[in-house]
Amino acid sequence: MASSTPTATTLFRRLCWDGTVPIEVKIDSKELPAGSDRTLESFYIRAPRVSYLPLLIQEVKTFLFDLVLDEASAKDMKTDDWWFEAEGGALLKWHWPVGLLYDLHLVAHPAPDFQMKPFTIILHLASPPTDKLLFTPSIETCKQSFMGQLKEADFLRWGNTKRVTGLRKEDQDGLWEGIVEHNFDDFWRIASKIAPSPNPLAPPLTPNPSSPTLPAPSSRPASTQPPSGSDRDNAYSVRSVPVRIYLPDGPVIQDLVPPFLEDGLPHSLNLFLSAQLPLLFKPSPTSPLTPVDPNAPKSNLAFALIQGVIAPLDCEMAWLGACMSGADGWVNVCIGLDK
Repeated sequence: MASSTPTATTLFRRLCWDGTVPIEVKIDSKELPAGSDRTLESFYIRAPRVSYLPLLIQEVKTFLFDLVLDEASAKDMKTDDWWFEAEGGALLKWHWPVGLLYDLHLVAHPAPDFQMKPFTIILHLASPPTDKLLFTPSIETCKQSFMGQLKEADFLRWGNTKRVTGLRKEDQDGLWEGIVEHNFDDFWRIASKIAPSPNPLAPPLTPNPSSPTLPAPSSRPASTQPPSGSDRDNAYSVRSVPVRIYLPDGPVIQDLVPPFLEDGLPHSLNLFLSAQLPLLFKPSPTSPLTPVDPNAPKSNLAFALIQGVIAPLDCEMAWLGACMSGADGWVNVCIGLDK
């Protein structure tokens, strides 16, 4: 990790990295060859949130070959034909991080008191639905998808992909190897050259509650002002924070998310969500001087789950982008409905 990265940032990044999710892998018994041990049709894994389904195949394969399949069946088994779906029939996306898949499961099927329960997924051993899978579910294509997401996040933050494409080939490969090996230090030794970091010495501009007037609006958002010195790596100097909103059984929402509003105030999660989903999240005053609408809803109807944590709505988007993004650079916000 770069020495200039604040300790608090490193802590949150490590907490996200070390997060795991419990998964129950059930084998479709109809697809098991004759002679298989059908008393062992479930397999439990605690998978890293930053991992991907193709990276779990080897562990599942070892379980199957050692305990379930006979020698002849194991020899003929082709993992290229394997594919996963959620319990209930939803096809699981190979190119989405495991943590994102689990968070979507949590908001779609919330347990009492939001308890962490195993995510049951079905392993099919044959007949993959190639018309629905975006690409061949292999480790190599998963790596290509990861690098594509990393470059897209890089472009949104800095306006180009030079930070990623400028890495040496061995460093680009090292990012993926860090995920494969689940090695925090190896990954962030390289990723710290790409990702922004909050600068505690340069807090964002905020209004003075005792002042009768707000700060004069900037001619353009503060995030597009040309940074100088070490501020060029600051999370508050990016052009846009890479963020996606995921709704249960709904579309994925993506929009430009500058770290500051046009009046110089920091962009918060509540302001972002109330703009995108006004029926679920009530708008909050952008400053202490903004009048409160008495007809506005009294409480939000939903919550935001980020990295398995219900996020406080006053979180600043720039901070989320620096501390709570996934390994691919994206802040994935899963929306759940309050019961």
